[in-house]
Amino acid sequence: MYDIIIIGGGPAGLTAALYACRANKKTLVIEKETFGGQITFSPKVENIPGFISLTGNEFAEKLVEQVLEQGADVESCEAIEIRDREIKTVVTDDGEYQGKSVIIATGAKHRMLGIDGEERFVGEGISFCAVCDGAFYKNKTVAVVGGGNSALQEAILLSDTAKKVYVVQNLDFFTGEKKLVEQLEQLENVEIILGVTVDSFVGDNELEGIVIKNSAGETRKLELDGLFVAIGLIPQNEAFKNVVKLDVRGYAEVDESCETKTKGIFVAGDCRTKKIRQVTTAAADGAIAALAACDYVDGLGK
Repeated sequence: MYDIIIIGGGPAGLTAALYACRANKKTLVIEKETFGGQITFSPKVENIPGFISLTGNEFAEKLVEQVLEQGADVESCEAIEIRDREIKTVVTDDGEYQGKSVIIATGAKHRMLGIDGEERFVGEGISFCAVCDGAFYKNKTVAVVGGGNSALQEAILLSDTAKKVYVVQNLDFFTGEKKLVEQLEQLENVEIILGVTVDSFVGDNELEGIVIKNSAGETRKLELDGLFVAIGLIPQNEAFKNVVKLDVRGYAEVDESCETKTKGIFVAGDCRTKKIRQVTTAAADGAIAALAACDYVDGLGK
């Protein structure tokens, strides 16, 4: 029997585990893929307080080591259901675990293009966050794939430092705000290419470019130093919709309190409704959710 079960081993989940353990709560962290979450794809991270520079993997290793040192248990399995009773049961593909409270910190996965070879270029030329990785492409040539607000904002941000920015959109128009489109169109180092899709990648160990194709089947090669994919996020909450209210995009509808409609269940990190999704905001959520869960556990039976 655990006091707190945390589903998700990214910065939000691991920070929650750290706070829970330090409050002397018996804690379990369940992670279905890689401990550390999406940040492990970042080859260089410079926006975490206290670290001038380190890789995403190094940061993840430090988090895991810290949590294990504090006494948390960890399990590599996938949570597929939460049964809500006074004692919660987390059902996984490798057994069941019981706890007095649960923190869902499953994060959101970046939507991929679905092209052969894409996975091997993630962190080797393909990025998903201009705030995180844009500085590494100063005076270089990059492309942004996407046409919504996120893609437009990424392109505008990258234009401040990159030599050249291509914006590649599969539709013949942008779906983002008109004001952002107008701002983008005024930038001299930005080239907008509409009505094309990414057909393939160029490069061996590192990305060197992409091949784009229009509706007529005509292709064009863009030589690039980096590619930013901004076609949306997929929150990992579907399995828990029985205990958490989800919005139309699948994000958990909770605010900065991290409390859900179900007593004893909390949500932290990128899988909840929020404006800013960064490692620091995920860690903040983890701390808030853990402290709330500790208060809930302490109040049981009173």
